[in-house]
Amino acid sequence: MDKSPKSAATQNPLVWRIEEGLCRFSLAALTLLPFAESFMRLAFHSRVPASPALITHTLLVVGLVCGMITTRKKEHLSISLVQYIKTEKMKVRLSAISGLFSSFVGAIFVWCSVAFIRVSLAPFTMIGFIPDQVFALIMPIGYAVIAFRFARYTPFEGKARVIAFLPLLLGTLCSLPLIFKVIWGMDMPDFAYTVADIGFSAAGRLRTPGVILLLLAALIGAPLFVVIGGISMLLIQASGADIDVVANQIYTGLTSGSIVAIPLFTITGFFLSESKAGERLVIMFRKLFGWLPGGSIVATVIICAFFTSFTGASGVTILALGGVLYTALTGGATPGAAGYSDKFTIGLLTSVGSIGLLFPPSLPILLVGATTRTNTVHLFLGGIFPGLILTASMIALGIGSSIKTKMPLEPFHLKDALSSLKNVLFELLLPVILIAGYFTGILSMVEIGAFSVVYVFVVEALLFREIKFSEIKNVFIKAAPIIGGILSILALAQAFSYYIVDSQAPELFADWMKAAISSKWVFLLTLNIALLVAGCLIDIFSAILIILPLIAPLGVAYGIDPVHLGIIFLINMETGFLTPPVGMNLFLSSYRFKRPFVEIARVALPFLFIQLLVVALVTYIPALSTWLTKLY
Repeated sequence: MDKSPKSAATQNPLVWRIEEGLCRFSLAALTLLPFAESFMRLAFHSRVPASPALITHTLLVVGLVCGMITTRKKEHLSISLVQYIKTEKMKVRLSAISGLFSSFVGAIFVWCSVAFIRVSLAPFTMIGFIPDQVFALIMPIGYAVIAFRFARYTPFEGKARVIAFLPLLLGTLCSLPLIFKVIWGMDMPDFAYTVADIGFSAAGRLRTPGVILLLLAALIGAPLFVVIGGISMLLIQASGADIDVVANQIYTGLTSGSIVAIPLFTITGFFLSESKAGERLVIMFRKLFGWLPGGSIVATVIICAFFTSFTGASGVTILALGGVLYTALTGGATPGAAGYSDKFTIGLLTSVGSIGLLFPPSLPILLVGATTRTNTVHLFLGGIFPGLILTASMIALGIGSSIKTKMPLEPFHLKDALSSLKNVLFELLLPVILIAGYFTGILSMVEIGAFSVVYVFVVEALLFREIKFSEIKNVFIKAAPIIGGILSILALAQAFSYYIVDSQAPELFADWMKAAISSKWVFLLTLNIALLVAGCLIDIFSAILIILPLIAPLGVAYGIDPVHLGIIFLINMETGFLTPPVGMNLFLSSYRFKRPFVEIARVALPFLFIQLLVVALVTYIPALSTWLTKLY
């Protein structure tokens, strides 16, 4: 392969190198600012000037730049039932429709962002020594790049290529009221208001068919953030409000201190997965528990829970550790060694990818706390027993299979066990240090996230030297699609949540449910079913911002403890990842292990049944979620 500079430049266009450089810089700044803030406060009782605002506005840059990279890598979260279609020509056509639709909506995002900067951020506010409008410019730039890439990646060739870019023009035409606002501000001429009124009227008429069309777009593969944003804009405009409020909500959502920890813990998870920490943990647990039936199962479940608690995304665990753990479980690492069957191994790895979501420093728990205004410490405590029960149930199933198949045991050697424990001591100390720092109040959750990144960098890059300095920049880029996918959804889900709250839908829905269902237990059963379906169809982060605001008033109406309700929500969503026909973990496992989707769904069924039993246990025994909170 040609390694010449010219070839490298061709493979990595200038815009790619610029956005990747900005991605690394912004992620590094997002880490170092809160780390420096905590160091200055604890060591010198001082602080970094304007650090809270700088941190949150750096998050805005991170969200849009990572979103650009996620679009380039085609890794935005989507439902996509296209894979069930066997005709390749039909797949291409649906992919084209999805791309055209996404570029159209993306073009409107651009003009929403420009209008927001022009009207809502005038006059500007200084963030340190930088005007907030400078930070906000990343929004129209980012969405312009995203919309252009959606158009560019559509499968049109030759003269038909021009069709790919028509949605950009159509989206601009539909944004004329926004463009008028950019030109004249709020003092628009009469004809501009006439055009805006036409838009409001059209949105009112197209509200129902438009929402149906958007949902169909989701089913054929349109990214969830595009669908959520499109529905938000349509409903907001149909209600008589200007759609640049969507950009306002994006800005508000991505400058919120409550979600800064999400990219920080994601980076921590990627530093761990890019090092040999997973392999060392496998060896340690085998040395400690190999003498027990199912010792390697114990190792697998605990390691997956450990990694998922930091990344907040079960898919990262499956994709990053699936290969290492598959080899360890099937005996492939040692020639002639006995191992578990291929089907059992894949079923286990598919099902345990998400069980760490109930353990600190779980990102979904942080988001649930921020969304429902529930004490985060109480939510962390509430998740401990359900998380342990879920972990123990997966381990028990594995041990039962080991006994049934008479798997050979490894002799226990204290010296080897202590040696292997020494090799992972720093990784094992990480959650202990983080939990101690948070529960003692020494560090905020954002500062803990920053500390975790610095800590794993020192351990993996400086102490163990398993990540070379030249590879550190690649860790950030590998984490970018996950960060971009999550933050893109959170930003637009914030807009949808705004519409839900503004329309008083939660209160109206609560009144209707209370009239329709009088029994608390029947409500909980209905809630279980609804959340399993939701977990099957959409990701946990958008569900927290869109579905949870509807459920929270119901919890109050039926007298359900908010901590208990939050844990019910999370464990149902977690189990939904394994639920056919669209469970996200089933898709990711099919991709990682190169097996048909139907086969993955079949081998995961025993684990799904166990998780459903745990869901029922947690739902109908509230003390499992609330007992520790009463002691705190």
